[in-house]
Amino acid sequence: MVGDTMKSEPLIRLEHVAMQFGPHRVHRDITFSVNPGEVVTILGPSGTGKTVLFKLMIGLLFPTAGKVYSFGQDTATIDEEALRLIRLKIGMLFQGAALFDSLSVYENIAYPLREAGVEDEDVIKRVVTEKLSIINLPGTEQKSPSQLSGGQKKRVGLARALASNPKVVLFDEPTTGLDPTSGRMIDELISTLRDEFGITSVVITHDIQSAKRFSDRWIFINNGYIVADGPVDELLQSSAEVQSFVEGRWLNENVISPN
Repeated sequence: MVGDTMKSEPLIRLEHVAMQFGPHRVHRDITFSVNPGEVVTILGPSGTGKTVLFKLMIGLLFPTAGKVYSFGQDTATIDEEALRLIRLKIGMLFQGAALFDSLSVYENIAYPLREAGVEDEDVIKRVVTEKLSIINLPGTEQKSPSQLSGGQKKRVGLARALASNPKVVLFDEPTTGLDPTSGRMIDELISTLRDEFGITSVVITHDIQSAKRFSDRWIFINNGYIVADGPVDELLQSSAEVQSFVEGRWLNENVISPN
């Protein structure tokens, strides 16, 4: 899968990105690409700015130095309308699903369509029904978020992220707080999006077993740098840092000092 996608133009590309908030340096030199049809998982200790990378990809933040290209456009140099169009191509599943409690499942999924100006109720109904079928929750349209389990909320959040037919979906800790069965269901959905719909995914997770199941590639970040980037099996064999992190032996002495 990864070998085939490398021939295509990257959907997202970060080039020598540095990110600083006041005196706090989050990223020092980050370079990687996300290619069509692959599932990339970003790993690293807590506090290494993984979620910041998502905000950079969709133009909610702009780098202190370096460039971020989404669908070939430098997010720091385009206008708000161009950014809006980019964001329509990128769905996001938030860590807590972030459903609107006052809206039904139907209206939660319909929300991004209405925000995009879709007024045809037949179109909206068709999209909602289609996305609920993908996440295997048909017939839940009129339920409220309070009537859903944690796993179901995550799946409805994913359906909402898919409503605008994005080319890329960003997953922020998709299995956190879920029981093993619900977590595995999310894992399978990420793989299904790639295999059946050709959707590219970028995932942030601390769930190593999940990351092994669905990832084509891992990017391991620490102290503002990329420590390792490559196919999962390769990194598990060749990267001492990744092995240490996966086996729970990551200690302060593993921190890489800035150049």
